Amino acid sequence: MDWFGRAKISFTHHTSPLTLQQKDGTTTDLLKVCEQATPPCQLNPLLFNGHVQTMWTVVKEHGPQIYYRRKIFDSDHKLYAGTFTVDFVTEPHQDFEEKLPPRTAYFSEQDFANLPSDDSKPMLIVLHGLSGGSHEIYLRHAILPLVESGKWEICVVNSRGCANSAVTSGLFFNARATWDIRQVVKWARQNFPNRPLFGVGFSLGANILTNYVGEEGEGCLLKGAVAVGNPFNLDVTNRALRRTHLGRLYQRVMGTNMKKLVANHKETVLKYTNLDYDRIQNITYLNEFDREVQTVTWGYPTEDAYYRDASSCDAVLGIRIPFMALSAADDPIAVEEAIPYQEIKQNPYTVLCLTSLGGHLSWFELGGGRWHTRPICNFLNKMAFDIDLDAIKPDACDKFDSQFRTHFDPVQRKLQILDVDQ
Repeated sequence: MDWFGRAKISFTHHTSPLTLQQKDGTTTDLLKVCEQATPPCQLNPLLFNGHVQTMWTVVKEHGPQIYYRRKIFDSDHKLYAGTFTVDFVTEPHQDFEEKLPPRTAYFSEQDFANLPSDDSKPMLIVLHGLSGGSHEIYLRHAILPLVESGKWEICVVNSRGCANSAVTSGLFFNARATWDIRQVVKWARQNFPNRPLFGVGFSLGANILTNYVGEEGEGCLLKGAVAVGNPFNLDVTNRALRRTHLGRLYQRVMGTNMKKLVANHKETVLKYTNLDYDRIQNITYLNEFDREVQTVTWGYPTEDAYYRDASSCDAVLGIRIPFMALSAADDPIAVEEAIPYQEIKQNPYTVLCLTSLGGHLSWFELGGGRWHTRPICNFLNKMAFDIDLDAIKPDACDKFDSQFRTHFDPVQRKLQILDVDQ
C-alpha cells in the first residue's frame, strides 16, 4: 500500500520520443510534455486501493455543473445507418429537457446552423465509458477546467442508445465502433476549419478512441489524444474479471447496466433486430451480454472472438499523433496486465502515464476532487497553446515488413465490412 495515498507515477515510452517544436522556438519531446503535465498524485488515504477507489464512485455526488445542448446526427455510414447524439458544452441555461440528462436541452435548428466558425479555439471531442454519457461525473470533472477557462470548445459523442438517446436502426455500439467518432471529427474539421481538434476517451471510449486514432494513422485529423482507463486488451480484462469474486461483481454491475440500456429500447430491439430480448434480460454478467448481443449483431462466433478483434492494444502501433495514455496499476476493471507496454515502447508517438493508485476512472483526492483532471487538462493545454502543431509531420505507419515478404498491420481487423466502400 502506498504511503498515505501518495501514488507512485511511472512513464513508459519509446527510447526516442516524438520531437515537438514549441511556439517560442525551443524544442521538447512528447515524454517531457507528459511529465510536465503530470502533477504529484496525492489521493485520499482512506480510499487505499483500487477496489475502494472504484466503489467510491457509487457515492452520488452532484459533481461540476456542466451545461449542454444536444444535436441528433444522421449517420453517414452506408451500412451502420441510424442516428446518434452529440452534446455540446454551452453557457448555463434553464430550458432543460425532462427526458434528457440534467442541464441538457436540444439545439434549435437555427442555433445549430449558426455554430460553424472561422475561430481558432481548440476543440475537444470526448468519448464516455460503457453505458455512460456526457452526464458522467468523472467526465465533467475532467473537462471543468477547460470549460471554466473559456478557451476551449467541447462536445461529447454519446454512444448509440446512451444518455437517453434513441436507437433508430437497431444498432447500439461495440468496443471498436469508430464510425460515429470518425463522422464527428470530419464534421468538426469541415465546420471549424481553423480549430485544432483533440480527443479524450474514458474506459470503453478510450478503447474506441485508440482504435480510431490507430486506424487513421498519419491521416488522423486530431492533433492529440488522451486515453484514460483504457482496457486495451478486452480478452485479458474479461478473463481477469471472471477469475475473482470482486471481478465477477463488476461484471454483474456492468451486465445489469447494459440490460437496462436494452430494456430502455425494447420496442426498437424487437422491431429492427433478431436479438432475443428475453435471453438478454436473463443474463447476469457483461460477458453473457456480449454473447447475446455483440456476437449476434456483428457476426462474431463467440464473445472472446469479439474481445480479441475489438481490442485496441495493437492499434497503439498505428498511432501517428501525440498520444497520452493515463492508467492506474490498481484498476480492477482495466487491469494492468492488459496494458500493451511493448507496443507503447515501440511507438514514439505514444506515452503511458501509470499511477500505482487510482482505481477505475476514480483517482479521488481528499475533499472529493479527481486527480485525473489535472494531467488531462495540462496535456491538452500544453499541446494546444505551447506546441507548434503545424510542425508535426507524421510519418507513414510502419507495416512491420519482414525479410520473408510478410507484414503485420496493427489495425487489420477480422470483422470485414462487406459491399461498403468506407
